[in-house]
Amino acid sequence: MDQDVLTRIANALDRLAPPEAVPPATDAPAYVWQNGALRVATGFAPVALDLLAGIDAQKAAVLDNSRRLAAGHAAHDILLWGARGAGKSALVKSTVAAVQAEGGALCLVEAACDELERLPDLFALLARDTRPAIVFIDDMGFEQGDPQMRHIRSVLDGGISARPGHVRLYVTANRRHIVPRNLEEQSSAINPRDAIDDNLALADRFGLSLGFHACTQYVWLEMVAGYAKKLGLSFDPQDALTWATQRGARSGRIAWHYAVELAGRAGKKI
Repeated sequence: MDQDVLTRIANALDRLAPPEAVPPATDAPAYVWQNGALRVATGFAPVALDLLAGIDAQKAAVLDNSRRLAAGHAAHDILLWGARGAGKSALVKSTVAAVQAEGGALCLVEAACDELERLPDLFALLARDTRPAIVFIDDMGFEQGDPQMRHIRSVLDGGISARPGHVRLYVTANRRHIVPRNLEEQSSAINPRDAIDDNLALADRFGLSLGFHACTQYVWLEMVAGYAKKLGLSFDPQDALTWATQRGARSGRIAWHYAVELAGRAGKKI
């Protein structure tokens, strides 16, 4: 075969092959795992941990676990579940930033739910870096029988491609058991109890499971007050409550939206 043809074939194969993965840069605080590549997360600037109100017990648990991981001590995988906008994702990111500010050697790696099959590749990459890492999967949820469940189970159980000892998994989900429970479980061809246990077993594999619930009116106003103080703004509690009522929810996310509204009214930039 003509040498020029062989060269063109070789070049074409090189273009089809994915770029060689490289270990993370040691000075970046956060990364994104996407399409088999690890990229530095730009604009990683979480809110201050003390601004997350109404979740003190959850904050203490996640912070303590993350400090242990950064120090090289035994640490848990964590499932953060519950109400939308309650601060689950914000808590993970703010905790990492807080530990880093304390001098802890810790980084955050965010991976999408559709990247679960590639987690072993990510772990192999992180194994080449001694810095402790939290692999963060946001808003995880599976339907009954979803084949993706086996990938996360394998990770949590320490399958053939086990995680390095300095890597832990933090996952957020709206459902406590990640998989929805319904009456179809009772009509399973196998023992109904076995079907239910199989679904619950996924959540049980996390060392810590922390619930987040809709906050009270008092706590929500406390959230707003925290943001307002941080931004140098004043607010009318009744106006804040009206805003929450119009949005149909009270949560940390809605409190931040109201803080943005206050800043806009005052002609300030955030």
